Amino acid sequence: MIIVPFSLNTHTARLLMQEPFFAALSRRIDKTPTDTIPTAAVRVNPERQQFELLYNPAFMGALSDEHKLGVLMHEFYHIIFEHVTKRMPADGLRRIDNIAMDLAINGLPEMVGKLPCNADPGPPTGSAGEPMKACIPGEGMFADLPSGMTYEWYLEALKKMGEDDKKSDGEPGNGDGDPFEGADSFDDHGQFGECEGTAQEIAKERLKEAVKKAAEEAEKARNWGSVSSSVRKDILERVQTHVDWRKVMRYFIKTSQRADRRSTPRRINRRFPRIHPGKRVRRHARIAISIDQSGSVDDRMLAAFFSELNELAEIAEFTVIPFDCNVAEDKVYVWKRGQTRKWERVLYGGTCFNAPTKYVNAEGFDGHIILTDLCAPKPIASNCQRMWMTTKAYAQRPYFQTNERVIAIDC
Repeated sequence: MIIVPFSLNTHTARLLMQEPFFAALSRRIDKTPTDTIPTAAVRVNPERQQFELLYNPAFMGALSDEHKLGVLMHEFYHIIFEHVTKRMPADGLRRIDNIAMDLAINGLPEMVGKLPCNADPGPPTGSAGEPMKACIPGEGMFADLPSGMTYEWYLEALKKMGEDDKKSDGEPGNGDGDPFEGADSFDDHGQFGECEGTAQEIAKERLKEAVKKAAEEAEKARNWGSVSSSVRKDILERVQTHVDWRKVMRYFIKTSQRADRRSTPRRINRRFPRIHPGKRVRRHARIAISIDQSGSVDDRMLAAFFSELNELAEIAEFTVIPFDCNVAEDKVYVWKRGQTRKWERVLYGGTCFNAPTKYVNAEGFDGHIILTDLCAPKPIASNCQRMWMTTKAYAQRPYFQTNERVIAIDC
């Protein structure tokens, strides 16, 4: 009987049948069998300038379907979280980095039970014959580490474990020079950062487009599979494109400026020198950003809006006003210049543009930007300059006509 080597490509569609997001992403990532690594790895292929998943056929063929799926998701998360490129340490990967990256992935809710852990009675082995045991928060020597943290957080926690190990008195795994008791990443991280320069930049842009399309498919189907809500939010933020906020806002702020005049004896009055005090003029603008959080504005659109606001915060301070049918006045806050924030949803009702307009009119703002899908009747007049932000699709089919400026962003 002829034994046909295991081919991951023939199994991927079946394995990812219940994972629409990963299935869509998988179609855009090459998968290459190799016996040069014991388990699996991801990298940027320097010739094709594409992200590539490498796998050992003997290793993958010996896994259960659940563990095959876990390995696929684990490797894809390394790419999505930019462990392969942007978040790679400048001085190269160490074992502590490998473990921290794996802990950041393996602790996600969707990874529970999908990878062999320290409690498994008979873990599969790689081609080198070593048992494959994933590093999992809450398991084994990592029992005290919480799930759901970032690679950078786990890296600091592991460094502290190393420092504590140096202070202990020689118990196995404590004070013996190896606080991690031989643990390491079950997959191969040696390919991370191998490709640099133009090839890596091209691959990153291609990947961003691939992740964006996969997210679009999942959003359209309203089915992300097992991807947790926190990871979904993170993915949506990573794939957003940006409008030139600096150019738009400089113009908007400049045309929204008002002048405060006050007396000052330090400035000489031109008409009545040394008889009356002079005047000092201070020009500034109070900008209100109203964010539509009605049910028709989905999470992906909210993520896109907040992505743009993080760009805006680099050049200006503004007041954020969440609204649906009403303004959530207890949720209004000032977004300081230079701050970055995660997107959040605080309302789920219908839409009324009169609510934020009345609030801004009453508070005396100088400029008002409304981030919305435009799916509500035309509001009352604004006392200050008003501008709208929406997606290209909604900008092409607005619910009402307006002479006010409308900015369309990609989403």
